[in-house]
Amino acid sequence: MLDSAGMRPRQERTTIEEKGAFAIARCTCGWSGPARRARSTARDDAATHATARHSPSGAGG
Repeated sequence: MLDSAGMRPRQERTTIEEKGAFAIARCTCGWSGPARRARSTARDDAATHATARHSPSGAGG
């Protein structure tokens, strides 16, 4: 499981959940990415989501 680094209180958190041969990026905001065979791609999905949707400035909404 991959956790978001540098979390502050009430900050959203992304994780990687493994289901058989697949990995799924999930966020505490309710978002989840597509099932991926490559865990690195699921980690990239989580990083993209965290950057785009949960930026410190709140610009991603």
